[in-house]
Amino acid sequence: MTTVDIEYCVPCGMRGRAQGLQSELLEEFGRRLDAVSLVTGDGGVFRVEVDGEEIFDKTEEEYDTDVIVDRVGDRVGAAV
Repeated sequence: MTTVDIEYCVPCGMRGRAQGLQSELLEEFGRRLDAVSLVTGDGGVFRVEVDGEEIFDKTEEEYDTDVIVDRVGDRVGAAV
């Protein structure tokens, strides 16, 4: 099974984006995920990790929900 952590900047108001991504992932993969956790942060952070490995960091690329969901899907498929 797979665990996803979404770290987001609280002061920047990124909670809505993090919750939206969490919902997308749960809708797409459901019970094939152990957990999709929201992790509070600051300093403009928005980062996604799958099983402890970073798959997205907004400082390195533009945010795209579909790309992130696809990357998680690659990991979920590998874990099956």
